[in-house]
Amino acid sequence: MKFSTIQLGNNKIEIFNSYLGKETIMLNGKIVSEKNSIRGAKHIFKMLENDRQVSCKLNLGYGANGVVMDLYVDNVAVIESPRSSFLVISTIIILIIGGVAMQIAYFNY
Repeated sequence: MKFSTIQLGNNKIEIFNSYLGKETIMLNGKIVSEKNSIRGAKHIFKMLENDRQVSCKLNLGYGANGVVMDLYVDNVAVIESPRSSFLVISTIIILIIGGVAMQIAYFNY
């Protein structure tokens, strides 16, 4: 299933992912990267931009709002998805609940 299409100048980057975790990156209709991952993967490929070859890094992953992606061309961010603080907040809440439960158990013992 197609996740996204990115048009950068004359280059068309298409991102596909399946329910089984297969991620496929196509550049101008040709596969440049394929990986299997359930949690997301880093895809590295090269493309021609303004008559020079540039390196691209596409990171796919999951956040609180679903699939997130970051695209870097020559280490310059073109797309950066906002990172959710959901995991941090959840961890803090679990630690607080655990601390309260331990205090209750200690004082009732």
